[in-house]
Amino acid sequence: MLVDGEHYPPVVRAAVERLPALVPGAEVVGAVLLGGGEKLAGQLEIGLPVVERANPHDALAAGLARFEPELVFDLSDEPVIDARVRLRLATQALLAAVPYQGADFRLDPPPRPPVATKPTVAVIGTGKRTGKTAASAQMARALAAAGRPPVVVAMGRGGPAEPELIDPHRFDLSAAGLVALAASGRHAASDHLEGALMAGVVTIGTRRCGGGLAGAPVDSTFAAGVELANGRPESLLVLEGSGAAVPPVHADATLCVVPASADPELVTGYLGAYKLLLADLVVVTMAEAGTAAGGVGPAIRRVAPGVDLVETVLRPFPLEPVAGRSVFYVTTAPPAAGEHLVGHLEGRHGAKVIGTSHNLARRSQLADDLGRMEGADILLVELKAAGVDMAARAALERDMDVVFCDNRVVGAAGADPSFDERALALAELAVARFDAGRP
Repeated sequence: MLVDGEHYPPVVRAAVERLPALVPGAEVVGAVLLGGGEKLAGQLEIGLPVVERANPHDALAAGLARFEPELVFDLSDEPVIDARVRLRLATQALLAAVPYQGADFRLDPPPRPPVATKPTVAVIGTGKRTGKTAASAQMARALAAAGRPPVVVAMGRGGPAEPELIDPHRFDLSAAGLVALAASGRHAASDHLEGALMAGVVTIGTRRCGGGLAGAPVDSTFAAGVELANGRPESLLVLEGSGAAVPPVHADATLCVVPASADPELVTGYLGAYKLLLADLVVVTMAEAGTAAGGVGPAIRRVAPGVDLVETVLRPFPLEPVAGRSVFYVTTAPPAAGEHLVGHLEGRHGAKVIGTSHNLARRSQLADDLGRMEGADILLVELKAAGVDMAARAALERDMDVVFCDNRVVGAAGADPSFDERALALAELAVARFDAGRP
């Protein structure tokens, strides 16, 4: 029971006595005093043991540890706590797997049952196009290079109706093959296809619909995808989230991806802190010089001071050589990043970039941009839906070569150790927790 000192104790006591009528079968075992003292004359006397600390968050943490409740019921109100503090308290309860209820709301911990029969690392994010697939693919490549290739289980809003296993060594992931797949009515750039192409490991695709405040999808086939992965010989699973949705199964370790341009209030406020506090590693992506990374990073550290955090940038990596070739480059990256990306393609990969489009996620503008490919002999494009059924199809019709482009996670200036080292360490943490039987 959460209470405050702005209510008269007899009023609180009466509400406590009536609680079983609101929550049938409830037995109130203790109270947490969140603050306030206007109506108190000394100790809070309501017939219950009371926990009090210097601030509401420490008080709730102490109450959860002492009472081990099956429900946190909130009887507090303004001005002791506002909506932001209340949602942060709800985050604490959900992380402890305890429902949080008040006068006109209830938040239940998202169910994440243990489905996998081998160690798992979840890659989650604060929204769409944060860099989750890039992080998942790079982790998978690092593990494969270390002799431990994982299976990636991905979910997406355009995933297959039933879990689909893609072996990149047996499935046609060429531009022509994917264009034909799109022509058949399939989503030819679903996350599991992108992951298989970019990481070169077996990937399983699932679908999901909807997403809750704490990341639970309304409906998904993800658990069935994990069960399919259980039958594979690989010893580790990478579980890739979708948008702000979190894989709805237990994970032994978690990586959370946050774009540097994200609003710190949304990332750390409301229930945003839930994903940060789930994480063992936070990766800030697209942290180019002059971006908002300086605002997001400190905000994350205030909410999750003990989490390992690394700032990174994404750099284009053509899957085939482009040195000395004339390239038209199509990406979802914002125009502000264009100079860095083109400079990397020309300086590191030897391409001659004669044109770019940053409209891969905007079909009408992309159609106009594709009319400017004259003079290029390669279309370099990220694997997105419009990258296949619009850009790659148009290039093939012009007898241009199509090269798909990965986005590699590179540590920003001063980032040490590297992302790959952190990813491998996170996998080891997952294995240790799995072996120890940690819930």
